[in-house]
Amino acid sequence: MKPRTNMIPLLIVDGYNVIGQWSRAVRLGWSIDISRERLAHMLSEYASYEGLEVVLVFDGAYSERLTRSEEKQGAMTIVFTRQGETADQYIERLADQTPKRREMRVATSDNVEQTVVLGRGAARVPARELLRDIEESRKKQSARIGDKTIKAYPIYQRLPPEQREKLERLRRGK
Repeated sequence: MKPRTNMIPLLIVDGYNVIGQWSRAVRLGWSIDISRERLAHMLSEYASYEGLEVVLVFDGAYSERLTRSEEKQGAMTIVFTRQGETADQYIERLADQTPKRREMRVATSDNVEQTVVLGRGAARVPARELLRDIEESRKKQSARIGDKTIKAYPIYQRLPPEQREKLERLRRGK
């Protein structure tokens, strides 16, 4: 995958590594499929809230997948690596291709991978810290949305009373 040329911050996520650190998924007994879907949904929202580009990478090294797949979902790209290619290899290659002036973070709790991406100019984010950041972002967005009161029919309220009466008669079929 070629990184975009715009300079919005890039967050690269080692999907299975984050799922492995996700206590909620374990506590609720989510399957790996459900965990993948929920993580992707959360990261998609997070990307929108925070103005990020997210690349979510799932390891296909031990699968029977012969080709890599990449699916774009808004500001997020979901990648399943091919057989024989680890998520770490893909992440390292993407980090190498990303311009050094672009803000880049890599979410993983793999100590070796954290060291490697630091050497390639990325900031490291432990998986649990990413999950906390996502939750904090969701709370901020909920509070922001909850603070706004939406007036019903704001345009309708500004119409002169005789216009409103005519519209009401039309609505009722009279």
